[in-house]
Amino acid sequence: MAATTPRILNPPLHTRTHPKSSPRHQNPITNIKALSPQSAKHRRVLPVVASLQPNNGNGSQGQNQNAVELRRLLEDFPYESNSKDLNTLPRPLTSAHLSNVVSNGSRLRVAYQGVHGAYSESAAEKAYPNCEAVPCDQFETAFNAVERWLVDRAVLPIENSLGGSIHRNYDLLLRYSLHIVGEVKLPIRHCLLANHGAKIEDLKRVLSHSQALAQCENTLTKLGMVREAVDDTAGAAKFVAFHKLKDAGAVASSDAARIYGLDILAQDIQDDSDNVTRFLMLAREPIIPGTDRPFKTSIVFSLEEGPGMLFKALAVFAMREINLTKIESRPLQKQALRALDESNNGFPKYFPYLFYVDFEASMADQNAQNALGHLKEMATFLRVLGSYPADISMA
Repeated sequence: MAATTPRILNPPLHTRTHPKSSPRHQNPITNIKALSPQSAKHRRVLPVVASLQPNNGNGSQGQNQNAVELRRLLEDFPYESNSKDLNTLPRPLTSAHLSNVVSNGSRLRVAYQGVHGAYSESAAEKAYPNCEAVPCDQFETAFNAVERWLVDRAVLPIENSLGGSIHRNYDLLLRYSLHIVGEVKLPIRHCLLANHGAKIEDLKRVLSHSQALAQCENTLTKLGMVREAVDDTAGAAKFVAFHKLKDAGAVASSDAARIYGLDILAQDIQDDSDNVTRFLMLAREPIIPGTDRPFKTSIVFSLEEGPGMLFKALAVFAMREINLTKIESRPLQKQALRALDESNNGFPKYFPYLFYVDFEASMADQNAQNALGHLKEMATFLRVLGSYPADISMA
């Protein structure tokens, strides 16, 4: 009988005491997995004052005009005060699930989704060389880890050139108050992995993340394999190796093959050789944008219903010659879809949508500030998700 994919639990990390929490009755982390046991040495965690908070007389950053301007653009997000809307978005983990963890204090701790050998781990190490990469079992775990000060940053995928957008992370950007501080693009080279002695013709099924399976659709269809989606690519490789499966393979990286002792039966099985995933770098505080290098800004907004509203909203960028690199729409409510409404004489009714837009400009640029000021006049809400250096390494 074929094995079923279990939830793999790793030993909990050591805990440490947060200055605002009781040192007693600490709960171990069960949803952030450690690559290796950390030192039991405790270190004090000092509270950090947000650099964009109003000036309280301490420090100079709060007096920075750019910081004040960016802070103004980040204000008044209506989701945080509307309980009905909050119910339609992913709920955060409770404090009972999380506690602070020990860090050796020498390296930046960066969360990613997956297990050792995941593409996200490679992206985290590309974004922050020499970092301590911390694997998390779910995307939301990584968001929560940053927000709860368990890690310093998170690196999470947002879109793939073949599979499209990762909608889960778009929704989580709204649910949490983290800021985009950078982006990194990673070439994705999928391999078909199997245990020693297995041949391609022996494989009846293949395990991987749903995005990876979609990116290899043509190859897997030709091979006639049944696809089984799991949480991440490296986790699929780990599962196949752990259970010594002979009739199942995994779509993952060559690194995963090396780590889990699997053979590479086929390389570069993605449908397009130019397969690239874009990752976002997330932090608790935004960076102060500059103009010394190419910057990108990400925003999300909603509009009143009406003909031409989206056209008018996007025109604020066109008239200022600001290039848009991405636009994504997401339903604002559970049933934010086009539907017939009997109270509207049977005519279609359009429910509100959220619009995510990336554009090539820094918030330090007056032109970009003017564009958002213009957009705010017609938007029901507007939130700046981040203004950050663009990754032009693969341009």
